[in-house]
Amino acid sequence: MGAPRRAIASVAAVAAAFAGAAVAASASPADTRVSIGSPTTSFSQNKQNEPAVAIDAHDPAVVVAGSNDEIDEESCAAGDPSTCPFTDGVGVSGVYFSFDGGGSWTQPTYTGWSARHCLGPAACVPQVGPIGTLPHYYEAGLVSDGDPAVAFGPRPGPGGTFSWANGSRLYYANLTSNFSANRRLETFRGVEAIAVSRTDDARAAATGDASAWTAPTIISKQSSTTFSDKEQIWADNAASSRFFGRVYVCWSSFRSNSHGQALPVPLTVARSADGGSSWITSQVGPATSNGINAQPDGCVVRTDSTGNAYVFGVGTRRGIRYEMMYRSTDGGAHWTGPSLVAPVVEPGVFDPVLGRPVMDGVAGARADLAGGPNVDIANGRPTGAGATNEIFMTWSDGRLGLNHEQLMLTWSRNGGQTWSSPGAVPLAPGDRPIYTAPAVSPDGTDLYVVHNSFTTPYRNDTTSPRGLIGEVRHADVAAGVPTGWSTLERSPVGDPRGSSQNGLTAEFLGDYVYAAATNDSAVAVWNDTRDAAVCSSINAYRASLYTASPLPAPNVLGTCPATFGNSDIFGGRYSDPTP
Repeated sequence: MGAPRRAIASVAAVAAAFAGAAVAASASPADTRVSIGSPTTSFSQNKQNEPAVAIDAHDPAVVVAGSNDEIDEESCAAGDPSTCPFTDGVGVSGVYFSFDGGGSWTQPTYTGWSARHCLGPAACVPQVGPIGTLPHYYEAGLVSDGDPAVAFGPRPGPGGTFSWANGSRLYYANLTSNFSANRRLETFRGVEAIAVSRTDDARAAATGDASAWTAPTIISKQSSTTFSDKEQIWADNAASSRFFGRVYVCWSSFRSNSHGQALPVPLTVARSADGGSSWITSQVGPATSNGINAQPDGCVVRTDSTGNAYVFGVGTRRGIRYEMMYRSTDGGAHWTGPSLVAPVVEPGVFDPVLGRPVMDGVAGARADLAGGPNVDIANGRPTGAGATNEIFMTWSDGRLGLNHEQLMLTWSRNGGQTWSSPGAVPLAPGDRPIYTAPAVSPDGTDLYVVHNSFTTPYRNDTTSPRGLIGEVRHADVAAGVPTGWSTLERSPVGDPRGSSQNGLTAEFLGDYVYAAATNDSAVAVWNDTRDAAVCSSINAYRASLYTASPLPAPNVLGTCPATFGNSDIFGGRYSDPTP
C-alpha cells in the first residue's frame, strides 16, 4: 500500500472548487417530510432515522426512500413506562414512494408482525396487524432490522437479458434477524444477516399491495457468530455497461466474539447476474482488523458506464485512517486493492457512557461513521451516453479539531487511479457536518451535496440547547472541477436532544444521509429533529449517568412532552439552478 495518489491539477482550479461564499443561496423550495406515515407521538413509534433514496433512471418521476422506522413498535407507555424497547419480532425497515420526482411522498401499509396497538398501560402483546415496513419478513421467519439501502435497475426479460424496455426493478437491502429466539426455529445462523427484497411494480407496492414484493432473500454467508452490518446496494444502471443489470451489495462481516482483539471483519460483496434471484458472495481483501490494520467499513458500491465496479470504505493501514477503494473489471468476480484515496481524521470525542464517539455533546448522537465515505459516479445512466465517469467522494473530517469539523470532498477523473487533493466544501460558519452524501448528474455537469450538521459547539452538559440542520448544496462541474457553490435548501434548526436511543441514555440519528441526481435535478434526504421536543427529565437522567449517583430512567410519557423522540426524515427535489 503506497501513499494516496493525487491527480495533477492547477492550484487555481482546485482552489476555485472550494472557494465562494458559504451561505450563497438560491430561492429555497419547501422541503417535505418523507417519513409521512409516522405519528408525532408517542416514542418510539415517532422515531425515524438513517435515510436512503434512489431515483428510477428509466422513469425519474419514480423515487423510493427507506429509513429505520419504528412506526410499528410499542409505545413507552406499554408495560414499564420507563423503558422503550424494540418489540421482539417487529421490523423497522420503512419504505416510502414518490411519483413526482421526490416532491411528495406516500408510505404504504402492509400486514405483518406489529405492536402499533401497544399504547399502554398493559404490557405489549404483539400480533399480526398493520405495518409500515417491508412485507413478508414475519412469514419468512425473519425481522427487517433496518440499515436501509435502495437501488433501481433494469428488469430482466424472459431470456434473462436486461433492458429498460422490460421496465424497472427496485431492490431494497437491509439487515435481518431471526424472528424466533429458539435456535431450532431460526431461519439462518448468526446474529444479523443481509436480506434483499425486490419489486417490479413500485406503484402497486406504494398502494399497500404486498404481493408486488418478493419474499426476502438472504444473501450473506452466516455462521453462529456472524453479525453482518452496514450494507449498501447498487444496480448497474447504464445500458452501455458490459455488466448492465448486475446488482452488487457490500457490507462488513463481523465473524467472531473476540472483543476487538484482531476481530475478523472482512469487507464482503455479493453480486447477482439474474435480477436478484441468486447471489454469489465473496470476501474482498483480508479479514483481520486491529489497531494497526482495519478493513474498510461503512461501504459504498458504484459502477461506471463501462461496467467497472468500485467499493469504498474507511479503514486503517499502519495505524492511519484512510478512505479506501477496491475495483473490479470483471463484474465483481475479482477485486484489486485497496488503494488509499485520502487520509481521514474521524470527528468526535469518545463518550464513556455510550462507549462510542459523539460530536454534539455528552450523551450525544453516536458518530462512528461520520468519517466514512459517500460516493457517486457520473455514469451516464440510463443509457451511458455522455458519461464522464468522474467519481466524487465526501466525508466529515475532524483534522482541525473539535468544533471545527469539515465536509471534505475529493474526485477522480481516471477511475480512481489518482484523486484531487481533498478540500473542504464551504459551509455556513458554525456548521459541523456529521453525515454527508454527494450526488452527481449522469452527465457529470452538476454536483449536489447533502449534509446533516450540528450548529452548536460540543456541549459538556445536557441542558444547553443544541442545533441540527439538513442542507443541500450545489456546484457546477467545469472541466471536472466543482465550482460556484450555492445553497438549495437549509432546513429549520432542530434540537437533537429531542431524539433518543430506545434505551434513553443518548440521542440517536443513525449513520448516514443520502442523495441521488438526474441531469435536471436531485433528490436529497436527511435526519431531522425540528419537531422533536426536548425532555428535561431525560436530560437529567442522561447527565446523571456521568456521575457516581445515576438516576433511574424516568416515566417517559408521564414526564416528557408528547413529541419527545419525534425524529423524522425530511427531503426534497431540487432543480438544477444553472441549467
